[in-house]
Amino acid sequence: MATLIASENFSPIEDAEVLRKSVKGWGTDEKAIISILGHRNAAQRKQIRLSYEQSYQEDLLKRLESELSGDFEKAVYRWILDPADRDAVLAHVAIKKSGCNYNVIIEIATILSPEELFAVRKAYQVRYKHSLEEDLAAHTTGDIRKLLVALVTAYRYDGGEINAKLAKSEADILHDAIKDKAFNHDEIIRILSTRSKTQLMATFNHYRDDHKISISKTLLEEGADDLQKALHVVIRCLNDHKKYFEKVLRNGIRRLGTDEDALTRVIVTRAERDLKDIKEVYYKKNSVPLEHAVAKDTSGDYKDFLLTLLGKE
Repeated sequence: MATLIASENFSPIEDAEVLRKSVKGWGTDEKAIISILGHRNAAQRKQIRLSYEQSYQEDLLKRLESELSGDFEKAVYRWILDPADRDAVLAHVAIKKSGCNYNVIIEIATILSPEELFAVRKAYQVRYKHSLEEDLAAHTTGDIRKLLVALVTAYRYDGGEINAKLAKSEADILHDAIKDKAFNHDEIIRILSTRSKTQLMATFNHYRDDHKISISKTLLEEGADDLQKALHVVIRCLNDHKKYFEKVLRNGIRRLGTDEDALTRVIVTRAERDLKDIKEVYYKKNSVPLEHAVAKDTSGDYKDFLLTLLGKE
């Protein structure tokens, strides 16, 4: 369930007017920006951007970019974008980072539905005049490239059917490859990048039942290389993305110096989807409400904006 508390009675023209006043003249009224944008869903935000441009002949995104700064600006900018366009931006930033942040690519490729992933790939092309897979291939090498390109170009079947016999045989294939430390085996990449999520759940369950250990734990051995770590993230995202995101938040908050990029990414991308469920997982794991942890580790308008998206009035 979502944490976003969206206003049901809203006027895009009135919202655009309030936002215009908040950025006009000396100083910026950040509180007004948070009170409007922090309570509007994706469709409403799109209408506000359109009304703002029609009324004032300027792009709201560009105006806010010039008026805001730091983590607050980054969070607001990503929040206003259409979801597919936002994921395209996140993917591009991850690819261009020194040493490609492949976790972000894996999240997008494995957690989104086939249609949503396809929409991200289209948005990426429109925005950057390159394909996502083209840029990904240019900034990665070897087995990581093979895995990531296979994942982002997949169009998985999204139905609920399960072939139990196939699940058992592919669980054995995965087990044998992992036991032989053949992590770059074509069959591992084929299975993880083409099978439906429902089918993979059955395969992972067979793996655990037949070999008395979860597939993700077998990939967590000491000294694991980048490919093993990437495969571990793939399986965690496919298996239970809410638990995966809880760990991303926990690591982002606990590390020496908060990982604001991770914090922003999870809250902004999940607030309209299942952030309430992720909050529950976080509380069970840490015995601290996520809002309290975020409030303790952030400050100012950035903190207020994240807490608004987390559903705190």
